[in-house]
Amino acid sequence: MADAFADFHALQAHLDRLGLFHMDLTLGRMEAFFRTSGLAAPPFPVIHVVGTNGKGSTTAFLEALLLRAGLRVGVYTSPHFLSVRERVRLDGAPASPEAFLAAANRIAPLAGELTYFEFLTALAVDAFAAHPVDVAVMEAGLGGRYDAVSALQRDLLLYTPIDLDHAAQLGHTRAAVARDKAGAMRPGLPTLTVPQHPEARAVLEEAAAGTGCPLETAAVMDFGRDSLGLAGPHQSVNASLALGAADRLVHSHGWDLPLDERLPAMGRAFLPGRLQWARGEASGADLILDAAHNPHALVALAEALEHLDIHPAAVVFSCFSDKDLAALAPHVARLTRGPILVPSIPAACRGRACDPRSIAGALTPRARVAADPEAAVREAARHGSPVLACGSLYLLAALYTQRPHLLAPPTNPAEVRP
Repeated sequence: MADAFADFHALQAHLDRLGLFHMDLTLGRMEAFFRTSGLAAPPFPVIHVVGTNGKGSTTAFLEALLLRAGLRVGVYTSPHFLSVRERVRLDGAPASPEAFLAAANRIAPLAGELTYFEFLTALAVDAFAAHPVDVAVMEAGLGGRYDAVSALQRDLLLYTPIDLDHAAQLGHTRAAVARDKAGAMRPGLPTLTVPQHPEARAVLEEAAAGTGCPLETAAVMDFGRDSLGLAGPHQSVNASLALGAADRLVHSHGWDLPLDERLPAMGRAFLPGRLQWARGEASGADLILDAAHNPHALVALAEALEHLDIHPAAVVFSCFSDKDLAALAPHVARLTRGPILVPSIPAACRGRACDPRSIAGALTPRARVAADPEAAVREAARHGSPVLACGSLYLLAALYTQRPHLLAPPTNPAEVRP
């Protein structure tokens, strides 16, 4: 039987046809695929990371810890910046085009009507089995109840901070968001959470009791200003969750991760777009790239900047049309005393991007429209250094397009840490 995709270009065309933003929030298709493929109970432990903010950072810390233990590690995250291969990592690096294509061709005959995200989830599990990995860390895409990873047999469920985001899909209160994310619980599935807002915590506890899902809370440690590979005081929460997960995995599987190797491992953790400092990358000024795009994340960003005594001369910001601009505005305005430049973001966002004039009008009198992300960075740099770019991940993707070297882990972590 001929391969479904002759080359990576053909696979990318198929994904484009599926539609990056097309969603159908059910689990039936994934459950059917995993039953047919025999992958419903993968031949490796699966850690499922669910939450509103901090999923990527927690995954990065956990990946660093597991790699330090000498394990072969698969990581599944979303979204991506430049290449869809960024979503599937094998032993610390994006899957090669050959490995990615081979996995796609193996799952294609069974893929049926899988959506874009479901197809990539299936592809990731197949790629991990073929590698093979010792353990997989898989990040939820949206919510939890109908997240594609929830169709798998998992060994550990992690909850990062839960707050308001994706209101149209998940609800307009923390309790509603938490109820959806609590839907990832299954009877007997060990679950570890960070301290949560009382509304979210109450929902998780109720769901855990009703499901028979053992729920524990990770103790948050103070790692110090420069100990972690990802900057900002909020990263202590994510690192603590990752460390708690690693402890449980090491204990249950007999892996070796000496105590004196854990902090150095987390000091090497890397994730693009998390308070990432890029020296001289904004027309000579330093550029800070951060993925904060909801109120909870923007508050954490502002507190991190204050903690690190960083004062952006100007901000470049954009967001999708599903965001509550009135809720975002005061948090964005707090990030700088200088101008806020609002560019258009790429046409690939297919109508989800908010009109820059609407964003600028809702933010502050200091906000004004820029032609595109690079024009916004150039204008912002005229006001001094550093320039902060935050908001939509697709804004950051446009900036990484001109700076692809910033997506790779640096030789010296201090290069990307304030």
